[in-house]
Formats: sequence, C-alpha cells, structure tokens
Amino acid sequence: MATDSVFPVLRSSEYFTRPSIDELVEREVSDPGYCSRVPNFIIGRAGYGQVRFLGNTDVRRIDLNDIVRFDKHSVVVYEDETGKPPVGHGLNKAAEVSLLLNLKDLPEPSILVEMLRCRARKQGARFLSFNPVNGKWKFEVDHFSRFGLVDEEEDVVMDEAAVRQPIAQLRERDPPSNGYEIELSHSLPAHLGLDPAKMQEMRMAMFCNEEDDEYMEDGFPSDERYLSRERMNVDSPTSSGKGSRLRSLSPLHMSSQKVGRRPGMPVRKEPHALLEYNMNSSELGPSTQVMLMSGQNKGFPVKMTKVEGFKLPAEQETPVAGKMYTNCVVDAALFMGRSFRVGWGPNGMLVHSGSLVNSPGTGLSSVIHIEKVASDKVVHDDKSKVKEDLAELVFSDPMDLHRSLDHEFLETESDSFGLKLQKVVASRLVLPDICRSYIDIIEKQLEVSDLSMSSRVLLMHQVTVWELIRVLFSERANGNQFEPIGDDDQEGMVLDKKEGFNMDLDALPLVRRADFSNWLQDSVCHRVQGEVGSLSDARYLEHILLLLTGRQLDSATEVAASRGDVRLANLLSQAGGSMSNRSDLSQQLDLWKTNGLDFNYIEEDRLKVYELLAGNIQAAFLASAIDWKRYLGLIMWYQLPPDISLDIIIRSYHHLLGEGKVPYPVPVYIDEGPLDEALQWSPGDRFDISFYLMLLHANQDEKFGLLKTMFSAFSSSYDPLDYHMIWHQRSILEAIGAFSSNDLHLLDLSFAYQLLCLGKCHWAIYVILHMPYLDDAPYIHEKLIREVLSQYCESWSKDDAQRQYIVELGIPEEWMHEALALYHEYYGDQQGAMENFIQCGNWKKAHTIFMTSAAHTMFLSSKHQEIWEITSTLENHKSEIADWDLGAGIYIDFYTLKASMQEESAMDDLLGGKTNHAKISLAV
Repeated sequence: MATDSVFPVLRSSEYFTRPSIDELVEREVSDPGYCSRVPNFIIGRAGYGQVRFLGNTDVRRIDLNDIVRFDKHSVVVYEDETGKPPVGHGLNKAAEVSLLLNLKDLPEPSILVEMLRCRARKQGARFLSFNPVNGKWKFEVDHFSRFGLVDEEEDVVMDEAAVRQPIAQLRERDPPSNGYEIELSHSLPAHLGLDPAKMQEMRMAMFCNEEDDEYMEDGFPSDERYLSRERMNVDSPTSSGKGSRLRSLSPLHMSSQKVGRRPGMPVRKEPHALLEYNMNSSELGPSTQVMLMSGQNKGFPVKMTKVEGFKLPAEQETPVAGKMYTNCVVDAALFMGRSFRVGWGPNGMLVHSGSLVNSPGTGLSSVIHIEKVASDKVVHDDKSKVKEDLAELVFSDPMDLHRSLDHEFLETESDSFGLKLQKVVASRLVLPDICRSYIDIIEKQLEVSDLSMSSRVLLMHQVTVWELIRVLFSERANGNQFEPIGDDDQEGMVLDKKEGFNMDLDALPLVRRADFSNWLQDSVCHRVQGEVGSLSDARYLEHILLLLTGRQLDSATEVAASRGDVRLANLLSQAGGSMSNRSDLSQQLDLWKTNGLDFNYIEEDRLKVYELLAGNIQAAFLASAIDWKRYLGLIMWYQLPPDISLDIIIRSYHHLLGEGKVPYPVPVYIDEGPLDEALQWSPGDRFDISFYLMLLHANQDEKFGLLKTMFSAFSSSYDPLDYHMIWHQRSILEAIGAFSSNDLHLLDLSFAYQLLCLGKCHWAIYVILHMPYLDDAPYIHEKLIREVLSQYCESWSKDDAQRQYIVELGIPEEWMHEALALYHEYYGDQQGAMENFIQCGNWKKAHTIFMTSAAHTMFLSSKHQEIWEITSTLENHKSEIADWDLGAGIYIDFYTLKASMQEESAMDDLLGGKTNHAKISLAV
C-alpha cells in the first residue's frame, strides 16, 4: 500500500487540524500505524470553531473537506447520510464541539445562555459552557449529524419566549413562608438600592430551571435566604442609634418581591457610616487610632471604643472561601452598601475594611485596617530590612547596564510638554556580550555573604537562563565563518578551528544544536554528580546509568573499563552516534525476548543501559524519577536522530508533554528548591522560564501566545513580587526581535512598583518610559510619571542624584514642581508651595496661596521687594487669574502709586532747594 494513501486529505486553507497533516506524516513515519489511533484529533475552521474527537480516532484515507463543513453557528459532519459509518467509527463518534457565535446577531448573553442550553438539549447534545466575551459555545455530542444554532429569526424568537415565560410565571408566584426572622429590615438587593424583581429575572436567565430546583428570592438561594440570629449579627455604630428600625422583625420575603420599586417612591438613602481606623502596623506609630468619618456628625466627640461592625462567621460559605482564596481581603463595607473601597497607598500600604478570610478567631468586619503589605524578598533580610550593598547589585547595576545599551527614541506630545519614550535596540551578533555582562553582575551577587540556599539556587538559575538566551537567539559574526564555542567533541562533531573556515548554511542548525547540547549538559551536571556521590562502589551499573543521563560518556566508559566490562565500554563509546548501532541493539533485545531468554540472569541496571542505548527511554527509566531537563537530553541524545534540528526536538517534547509521557518542566524553585516557605503549586500552573524560551525559539515566525505566562514572576521565582530580572530578559529578547508585544504592561508596572517600594523613583520612571506607546492610551506615560512624582515626592526630592537623573530622562520640570507644590502644601509650607506653583505655571493656585497665606505676613515683615517680584510675575498671566483686580492687583497698584509719590516727593525736594538758593542770591 502506498504511504500517501494512509494520510487524511485537507485542501482548504481555512481549515486546520491538530496535529497538522505534516505532523501526522512525521509521526506515521516514526511510529507506523499512528494515523489509525490519533488521540484527541481536532479539525476546525478559523473564525467558525473546531471539533475535538474524544479518544483515539482513525483518520486514514479521510477526505476532511467532504466530511466536515463549518457554517455560521453550525457544523455538519457526514451531511450525506448514505456514506455515514456506524456510531463509533470514523468521525461519527463522541466529540467536543466549540462554535464561535456572532453576538451582534443574537440576544443579550443573559438570555442567550438559556437558549443555548435548550438548543443543545433539543439536538441531543450536552451543554458545557458559553463565554460571553469571545462568543465561544462548547457542547458534547455522542455522534454526528448537524449541530449548532440555526440562523432563523423565528427560532430565536421562540427561544426568547421560552426563556421569559417561566420568569413571568415565577414573578407572580408567592414565596413560601417558613417563620425565620433576621435582624435586617430589608434584603441585600433592596438594601443596595436594586430591584429584587429584576435580580430574579437576571437569575432565571443565568441558571437553567431544569438543573436548579431551588427557588431563589432576592438573588439568594432558598437555603441561604433566611438567616437566623446565629448566622448573622449586626452590631455596628449605625445600628446602635437606630435599633428600632434595623432590628424590626420581618421575614425576608416581606421585601419588595412582588411590587418592586413603585413610581414616585423616594429612593432610599445610604446610611452614613462611622468607621474605626485600626492602625496595626508597627511603622505607623500608635497601635490603635480612631476617626469619625461621618460628615454630618462632626460635632460629636470621638469615642475610643472597640467597634465590631458587620461580622460573619469564618465558617460561613462566601464567594472567596476555600484554599485558593485564603489570603483574599473581603470588602465588607461594600457588602453593607457603603462608599468605602479597598485601596493602595504608597510603599505597599493597603487600606481595607475587613480581615483575612478563614483567619482563626476573626470574621468579616467593617472596621478599617491600614497594613504594610510585604514587598519582594530579594534584597531584604529576616527583619525585612533592605541590604543596601545587595540592592545596588540586584537593581542599580543591571539598570546601569541596560541604560548603556543602544536605544531608539520616540517623541510624544502631551499637552504643551513632550516625552521621549525609549526602547533598547540590539543585534543578535552582540547578544553574547550582553548576556555575559548580565552574568557577571549575577556572579557578583553570589559573592554576597549570608545568602539563603533558595536565593543561591535562583541566582544560579538566572545564569543558566542568560546562557540559554545566548545559545538559542544569538548569531555568529563574519557571515558563515565558524567560531567554535565549547568543547570540540560535543555531539560527536570534530570541527576545524582554523581561521577562515566557511560553514555551509545547512550546517548552522547543527551547530546551534551542539551549543544547546553543551548548555543542557552543564545545566544537569550538578544533579548528576550529586546523585552519583550517594552511590556505593558496588553499584557501578547504576553509576553508569546516571552518567548517561548527563551525557558524560567519557566518565561512563572509564567506569565500565575499570570494572573489566570491555564490551559495555565499547557500546558506551558509541552511544548517541549512528542510528544503525541503536537499531542493532534494539533488534538484539527483541531477539532475546522472542527466544524466551530469562532476563533474571542479567542485572536489571544492565538491561536499563541496553534499553537506553537502543533508544527506548521509557523502558530504561520506567520506575525512575528524573528531572525534565535530563529527560529532554535523553530524547535528544539517545532517541532522536543526531542530525534532526533543535526545533523538532523541542516540539516533540512539548507534544509528549501534552500526552503526559514526559516529566513536567516545573520551575526551578519547585524542581531543585529548597524553599524558605511552603508554596502551593500543582502541575499545569506554569512552565519554567527555560522551557518557555525553548518554545519561543521553536515557535519560529508564528505568534507566540504564552508571553504573559512566560514573563510572570512565578516562571522564574517563588516570590510573586520579584520582576527585577525577567524585565531585563524581556527587554533584550524584544530588542533582538525574538518577539514583539504591546500587551505586557503588567510586567512593566509590577517592576516599577518594585523599584518604588525600594525608593528607586528614577529607575521606576525609566521603566515607564520603556513601556510601548499605544494609540488607544496615548497619555498613559504622562499619567504614570506624574503619579509617581506626586506620591513619592519625599523620596526623590531629597536625593539630588535621583532628581538630576529624572531631569536627564527628559521629564518636564513643570511636573516636578507641581509635585513639590502639592508636597509643601500638604505639610503646611505655603511659601514653598507658592513658589513651586509659580514654577509649574499654576498661576491661579499660586495667586490663591499668595493672597490667603503669604501676602499679609510678607507685608508686615516689610518684604516689599519679594512681594513686588511675585506680583510682577503673576501680572504677566493675570488673564488666567480670577479677581485679579481685587487680589494681587491691589499690591501692584499700591507699589506703583507709592513709587510715583516717591518720585513726586523727590522732584519737589529738588525744586524746593533751587528756589531757596535763588532767594538767597537776591537778598545778597
């Protein structure tokens, strides 16, 4: 049978399959019969949806274009009933269908969900989910015909009526009475000013009647609607003064369930809250302070009493209960309908109105808390004190290196000011030098004393990451001229090191593969040596097997020769070489199994070595725990051909990872540890950044969709607030053109915040200037920089070096003076505030401060010259100042009149002197 007749046929460019047709060809060649058992085969059409066939599917000799057709909101498989195979054969089998719906042509999502449930049930399918954001509708089918949403207007109208009919019936239905009473006089929707009837309608549109038998009223389930006094306790300042109203005994169903809000009914005003400020941070002074927040009770004395507020038992089920949300802060004030919100202050200060969920001994409360949230632990000691010497190495030195690289500038206009956005530009030819410079900085950090073991593991991992970036993305100088890197005998290649050696372009991928092999050997060397050191001399075969996992062939051959095992030493010397040797070993093992050889007479470790040399990795390490880097190396060194490209190796491992046949590329802090504290993590959360880099290299010209996960903190560090090195790695990779993205603002802002928490305001502004320009947010840079200048004014204004650096970055000095003016005004320095308002051009504000706070003091102190200079400056902009004539204009008129009077007096004195002299002359 011809090989071409085995594969499926796909002619339309709009359709796609996973695995692709090319991948099916590769797998069929390496694993004959693969096309008869393709797991989870997918066929789809761009912009319409896809079908994933569950289990193994036989796709041999199938014309996919004739069998599968995607239309608007529907998919047809085997439209011709005469050619449809029995259920379970071909493509007429169980599958998961995903269709992309055009939401513009359909009802609102709240009604559409119920309509999709009914449509799936009517067609014999099982509704799975619907995403109202992208319009993706998922459902399962047992076999195929035509499925989807028929684009007929009458069907849509009928579905809408079917959804609305039970809602109308339910609204006429009286709620049952069970005699329970609560302390609140209204239900939560009514308390928040919402229409309970509308909430009920929304609920019925969101949840299917057949699947939810519980009756819901006012937006709450029936078993949770009637709360007793033990379940809910109201003891707040608002209830103490109005106990008769809040503690009126009435069932919840006595709220406005039937009538809703009648026309003309006055809107219920929210109560004014008396909130207690609980300052529980040691850095904020006293342990407890109280503040009365109600505007209409300013004359009341402040009582130093403990305010419990609204409390809910910790065992109460809440939307954020559970292990995943153990540390979430619940805004109880929002639950009570107040205007206070959780907010962040400078330097990691969190202001919230609750306590931690599931904290022992505490419930949800409306008491206000101000806490210092822990920042990154990169440069902090056990007492959260910053190590200055380490901070310079971790932050300042890499930033200085980044600033020394070549940049391109983009000038943007912001009102009357301009900013120079920056971006690093670099060539792949100079990438090795850049990586080497970053590695030198990291090696200096390793020399710092008192570093924890987990910190050293992360620093060594950063070194390997920069080496991997050099290996995967750098290019060699002088065109095709080869410059040897690493050992000469790696990958079984002996290359000529003479100058002027020109290499064929086809050999360059093999050179990169050799460099990657060297990197992989160096990365796993310490783990191999650590495991070998724990073995006894008698277990030399296991010793050899461990050396092979790190491709230390010379050492493995020497161990076998020293034990007199010459034949094994001869085999080891040829390991990873030609495919013929692997084939001979594989055939020999098959002959032994066919002839019934008793393997009990052969050492188990020796059989594992033979299986590994034959390319059967799974049999060699079936019961052995091995890390993902060494397993990747085993596939590369002993299973795949030695001339296959690096991209195929990485994609093969990724494919096997999806099938669960290879170790998960866990982050280094999980893989190697040790961690200073326990960390919740499960496989599937994220890869190690090294594996992301490999996938990025193997992605070639396609759009890489894992950038956000790749550049998250957890891909390289257990510290969720540490972005100091991945920001540089992202910047360099983008500078050489490895990828391009305008959707990584979270990384920029997180790193800027990390710098701000350490008082490095100038570097934070430097990071903001490197954020890409977006047409839909053209003023984001201005807003961020002005916010940094105003919130952290005390930090940068007292550091001359930072202030000078900010000026060198091209930040308008008017923005700096505006921040200084607000800072001085806050601390009561009206003179300094006025001077800075003048410098930033806020003439109206400067005039107001001058007239209300500065003028009279300066006038009584006889500082007339200063008054004249200030008013003269303001006079040039008097058109922008309201009531100028009744303000500083009076001082201008006064000094002008005084000057003219002084001139007249001087003239009179002069003329008077001449007249007296004339009289004296006449008398004589």
